[in-house]
Amino acid sequence: MRFSLYIRLAFAIMLLFAIIYGLLVLIAYFAGYAQPIVLAVLAFIIVFIQYMVSPKIVEMTMRVKYITREDNPKLYGMVEKLAKEAGIPTPKIGISMLEIPNAFAFGRSKRDGRVCVTKGLLRILNDEELEAVIGHEISHIKHRDMVVITMLSVIPLLSYLIFWNSLWGRRRGEGAAIAFAAFLVYLISNLIVLYVSRIREYYADYGSAILTKKPHALASALYRITLATSGLPKEKIKEAEGMKAFFATDPSTSRRDAFDLKQADLNLDGHIDEYEMKVFAERAKISTTDKLMEIFSSHPNVVNRIKKLAAIK
Repeated sequence: MRFSLYIRLAFAIMLLFAIIYGLLVLIAYFAGYAQPIVLAVLAFIIVFIQYMVSPKIVEMTMRVKYITREDNPKLYGMVEKLAKEAGIPTPKIGISMLEIPNAFAFGRSKRDGRVCVTKGLLRILNDEELEAVIGHEISHIKHRDMVVITMLSVIPLLSYLIFWNSLWGRRRGEGAAIAFAAFLVYLISNLIVLYVSRIREYYADYGSAILTKKPHALASALYRITLATSGLPKEKIKEAEGMKAFFATDPSTSRRDAFDLKQADLNLDGHIDEYEMKVFAERAKISTTDKLMEIFSSHPNVVNRIKKLAAIK
């Protein structure tokens, strides 16, 4: 599974850079060399600033309070243990004041990593499930995928800048053609970035399963998070709408996902054990609508995630 994910991620990244190279060549051919270079530099500057300030933005938006071992020995111990097993420095550990049950990881590098859980999450998961979710977030830091996504986002941004610049340029004929091409590249590259975002979630799921050796614990956590989120008022879910790409699951699709998961808990105890995970993975089907909706999502379909977890040996 891991090799397959690496291949798909590498292919998506190569495709993105091939697209942007082609776009720059096209712009250079029609408009001269200076303009695309200036726009490229501007795009990289914007992304660099985003990369530098994003941790503070996340902390403020998610209302994060960092803790010490004395504040929450169990949570601190879990993060410390899994970070050691993953071979990374212990990240800063925080609790978000949001009611939405979820977790997220962010930071500029492995040494700057931060792992946070919401207070809503701490209320609904048992220790095994909580450890699995933390393993998922630790894996994000280990894979450095936060940095990958930030860097890749320069491509749709650059395409969008070229689109607007060409649309209002002086040479209307050439400008319109370039604007159309740039907007097309923007749409395609944005879909590829979303695809890479979904791949990184599969990476993190796999990493959690390897670290904890309990794929079913993460499957159970995904189930419980989805069901709990689906019961929240819409205004609560919208509180973190702009930051949902950081989360372990997508809150905005929780109601649809909860419907898809209704047959997962066979004994109705509120959790998914190893047997239930495997039975659900064999029986569950993903509709054509769900497959199409996933294309425009930053997170994989939760049924697909459980199926892949069940396939891990």
